[in-house]
Amino acid sequence: MAAVTRVLDARALNRALLGRQLLLRRANLSASATIERLVGMQAQIPADPYVALWSRIENFRTEDLAALITDRKAVRMSLFRATIHLVTARDALALRPVVQPALERLFQSASPFGRQLTGVDLERLLALGRRLVDERPLTSAELRPLLHKRWPKRDQDSLAAAIGYLVPLVQVPPRGIWGASGQPRRTSLQAWLGRPLDRKRSPDAMILRYLTAFGPATVGDARTWSGLSALAEVFERLRPRLRTFRDENGRELFDVPDGPLPDPETPAPPRFLPVYDNIVLSHADRSRVIRASDRKRTGYMEGVNFGSVLIDGFVGATWTLQREPEAATLRVALLDRLPKRERVALEDEGARLLSFIAADVGPREVMVVEPPV
Repeated sequence: MAAVTRVLDARALNRALLGRQLLLRRANLSASATIERLVGMQAQIPADPYVALWSRIENFRTEDLAALITDRKAVRMSLFRATIHLVTARDALALRPVVQPALERLFQSASPFGRQLTGVDLERLLALGRRLVDERPLTSAELRPLLHKRWPKRDQDSLAAAIGYLVPLVQVPPRGIWGASGQPRRTSLQAWLGRPLDRKRSPDAMILRYLTAFGPATVGDARTWSGLSALAEVFERLRPRLRTFRDENGRELFDVPDGPLPDPETPAPPRFLPVYDNIVLSHADRSRVIRASDRKRTGYMEGVNFGSVLIDGFVGATWTLQREPEAATLRVALLDRLPKRERVALEDEGARLLSFIAADVGPREVMVVEPPV
């Protein structure tokens, strides 16, 4: 008799995700180890990884991450889904070749830029672009006219976009340093680190790491996270090394053999997430962390300009920081009313976050806004 495949409901998947993302209990890990455990972190908003790390590890300080970036042990670069990610230096060298095909496909078929460069010798364009950014880090505004000088009849935005999509570039400090400001100046990953890219392009190891950090997950979930296509054959190749489940809709879920599956009733403390966090962006079906009705109520992913708050493991509020020269207010907008005990826990966690992100100003206040009746 064939074994019955275990079914995992949204709450079971939620607790598995929270546990692997260090959001059930803060971990005693370094910033570097945490970044690698999570296979990188969303970083297009420079402050986001600081908040994300603060919510996940004990005693995190802004200078811990700033030092990694300044010392070239971590970099901010275009990676998964052609979005800026924070990764360790060794992961940058290993992961960028794996996702390169997805970036090439996005540039050629999903962006408006590829078709503008039909007939351009891309090899020559990329070689010139890399040489220019390796001479000194450049902003896009500085790079565009330099490329346009060589191809004056071509759209200069498209010329610069080709370099951004297809050449592994890193944003150099002070961009990404807490409390600092600066335009995103970029140079090549190889020049910044003084090391070549890894030669291996197989996604197998990366997919196993994805499942460790985000599983159990479907093939479609991994595709959503990575931006890679043709992953079904990768999962079939890995199947002997994986265990499988089903979700409530019958979809097959894959997982690493030792991936923890906490009790679905495990208490989940309130956790503040930044504007962009991969926990909300890395599954085709996001119901394990944000209910479909709440996505509609918040307009999540439609011009997002707020952070999210996990309440009992799911997105239950949004937050924004209202900062003045000598005061700061953390405004938390609830999606549903909370019992007093949960509200107190939320306010306490909010006060701790406010002390972290607005340590240099006072007074500080947490303002919780009730949902409309």
